[in-house]
Amino acid sequence: MAFPFSAVVGHPDLRLALLLSAVDPGIGGVLVRGEKGTAKSTIVRALASLLPEVAVRAGDRFGVDVEAGEESPDGPFGPDVPVERRPARLVELPVGASEDRLIGSLDLQEVLAHGRSSVQPGLLAAAHRGVLYVDEVNLLHDHLVDLLLDAAASGRSHVERDGVSFTHPARFLLVGTMNPEEGELRPQLLDRFGLTVAVTASREVAERTEVVRRRLAHDADPPGFERRFADAEDELRSALTAARDRLGAVTLTDRELVRISAVCAAVDVDGMRADVVVARTAVAHAAWRGATAVDVDDVRAAARLALPHRRRRDPFDEPHLSEDELEKALDQAEQAVQDYDDEQPPDPPSGGEGGPDDGGPDETGPDDGDPNDDDAAQDAADGDDPADAPSPGGSAAPGSSSPTGEGSAETAPDGQGSPGGPSSATPDDDGPAPAGTADDEPAGRPVGAPTPTRLRTRRFEVHGLGEGAPGRRSRARGRQGRTVRAVVDAPASGPAPHVPATVLASVRGGRRGRPAPDDLRHAQREGREGNLVLFCVDASGSMAARRRMTAVTGAVVALLRDAYQRRDKVGVVTFRGAGASVALPPTTSVHTAHHRLADLHTGGRTPLADGLRTARRVLRAERVRDPRRRGLLIVLTDGRATVSSGAGKPLDAALDAARGLAREAGPGRGGAVMSTVVVDCESGPVRLGLAGRVAGAAAGAIVTLDDLTGESVAAVARAAV
Repeated sequence: MAFPFSAVVGHPDLRLALLLSAVDPGIGGVLVRGEKGTAKSTIVRALASLLPEVAVRAGDRFGVDVEAGEESPDGPFGPDVPVERRPARLVELPVGASEDRLIGSLDLQEVLAHGRSSVQPGLLAAAHRGVLYVDEVNLLHDHLVDLLLDAAASGRSHVERDGVSFTHPARFLLVGTMNPEEGELRPQLLDRFGLTVAVTASREVAERTEVVRRRLAHDADPPGFERRFADAEDELRSALTAARDRLGAVTLTDRELVRISAVCAAVDVDGMRADVVVARTAVAHAAWRGATAVDVDDVRAAARLALPHRRRRDPFDEPHLSEDELEKALDQAEQAVQDYDDEQPPDPPSGGEGGPDDGGPDETGPDDGDPNDDDAAQDAADGDDPADAPSPGGSAAPGSSSPTGEGSAETAPDGQGSPGGPSSATPDDDGPAPAGTADDEPAGRPVGAPTPTRLRTRRFEVHGLGEGAPGRRSRARGRQGRTVRAVVDAPASGPAPHVPATVLASVRGGRRGRPAPDDLRHAQREGREGNLVLFCVDASGSMAARRRMTAVTGAVVALLRDAYQRRDKVGVVTFRGAGASVALPPTTSVHTAHHRLADLHTGGRTPLADGLRTARRVLRAERVRDPRRRGLLIVLTDGRATVSSGAGKPLDAALDAARGLAREAGPGRGGAVMSTVVVDCESGPVRLGLAGRVAGAAAGAIVTLDDLTGESVAAVARAAV
């Protein structure tokens, strides 16, 4: 039994974002970012029970709107087909779902059994007029996220595949949740979510106590707990229905459109999607609070939810818009509004029709207060009175809440603005410079601490053909990509029927229109995979020259950005002094790797052999955990080994460890299981070329630091063995 939406404690911005998206699903959905254990999933599941029932024809698998006259692929339906009413659905999309399951496909069972074409609806059809919930959306394959967002924006799903073509309505409230520690969404996908809310757990003892109290009460007696909040749920449900009915009557004047555009320009967002989303959200907010026209408070609430994630300029930037920045943007927008007023013909100051500046006829929402008012939100966050539940600022999910800012979108995520952190520096002021440029590293920062950089880097690949997770780096067989041939046996990535080849096989066998099981053919597709990119960084004294280490860390950050864009897992091994250590175990969070590099210190001797052996152990362990993910080892060193934990000369031990990497890269299914690239960081007039010897022993590629990050590198090059 779902936890009641009106019983949640805290998170006013999350509640408001979900309710506004329920008022107008055209906003584009809500992305909920937060740390683990903040009940992101609980509050989303509670939302579905607030949506009104929908009318559908009996037997219509696509659930089209009868009253709107929508057509269904299952139609046409006769006049005698009864119309039923059912609750709005909450459809969950699992991370491992296929494209066929999402958008629908050819019904092979119907084709093989009866020889006629039939379509099988997907999850988009099931979610029509309901909620489509994607937990851990950042782990979903990019092409599926694209399909989701296309359908959410257009309200329809088009299927053109496997010899079938059909379209159906797909209007749903899209809600995605994610933990940024497990990896980020690409900026292009992040921008297409209408609203984004960051949530964190509260540090207030009283609020945490109330969260636990309600959670335990619900677990002990779910029906009794539901009855306790039944009146509050009914009131909230009625308010949502009334806001939906009122939405079309809300006026958005040109004056407020000027304000919206000025705010978006002031915070320097890319493109025009932000303006459209803020306008839609402001109208929904006005409808929610019972007003007939949009005013500045509606624009403020909409901007707080729609703009933070659109201000990112770098994959390592945190989505953030502080209250001060928002108010500054609104002040600038007010000047633009005044300029607009000065250009208009003289009118009575308050005589305009539906003048939003003097407030709508009803300035209060369902709870007699502005749902986004800071004081009202803080008072309601205590969650003492269930009757206040219809207010969007009143409560949040059980087991979750937020400190001071109540998880509001304007509150910076953990680590934002921390002293010396990568996100607290301006790239133009103190970003790492490539080799050969001036270096003015700020005081108080570790020598190797990187800041975001725009250096472009070469693309490295693992040679051969893999079968790993979808990505954008090395060639691979899989369920995505272009079809290269039809095969009899199912690929290792899973069954993928090749319909034309199956039909052709049945025709050749004399079974026209009725294929036998032996006629089934599968599509073999070739695309790109993500790899494990393991950085092995020399942080010893021989690398500690300030300019050189700054260039090295700049190169690593550039490579990290490349790994982020290509959907790789990353890990970091460093070696200095007495040995090597794993600074970051393999993870999908490139953002975390970037922050770990901020703590990179240098000094001591150069245990190169230990670093290579540690990297080999990490790659071997990861291959046991995920056999299909191939490894790409990038070693950044000058090759000047000065110490080894084993017997013999340090350089000989390093070359022996490199030969071990060459043996580790032995051929797998279709190609090597790993490749090695050595970045030669040696500089100065006297160069020993030791990094080149290490690369040769490892059967890997060798590139110089200048070649790797030089701004003159315009072409993408393959540099792996």
